[in-house]
Amino acid sequence: MTYTNAEAREQLLEDLASATDQIAQSLACLAEAYEQLDEHTADQLEQSLFAPVQHAYGRARRAYTEFASRYGLPARSFESPSPGPESQDARALIERAGDAAGEADQAIGDLQDSMLPVEVGDPELRAGLSEVRALISEVPARARSLIRTVGR
Repeated sequence: MTYTNAEAREQLLEDLASATDQIAQSLACLAEAYEQLDEHTADQLEQSLFAPVQHAYGRARRAYTEFASRYGLPARSFESPSPGPESQDARALIERAGDAAGEADQAIGDLQDSMLPVEVGDPELRAGLSEVRALISEVPARARSLIRTVGR
């Protein structure tokens, strides 16, 4: 099956939106976990997880919006998701955040591997995708590391 450039751009935008939603989920979970932690652990969470995920979320949204604008495609807005049930403890929230960041990293990697960003000839988008992946690639491992120290 062959894609037209318009179809490829729409698919790329949809896939990027999905990955951006996963980053937003990670961010929501981290924000909620932060509120449950002692000051020292909260500072660790902010430095090693929250800051890179927040930066990645902003960069993903910017890449999405700029790409849609360049090609006259309708852009959607991104809503802040719920971190999930209030009964979750900080460990569960950090684990969910790491999982969501990992899913976003995988989705963006799959998008890059699909060659759609190359086929539509958009170097700015390719750079944005690479930057987002660089920011979130270590988040799952850092989340697992932090979980080992929470509550001890």
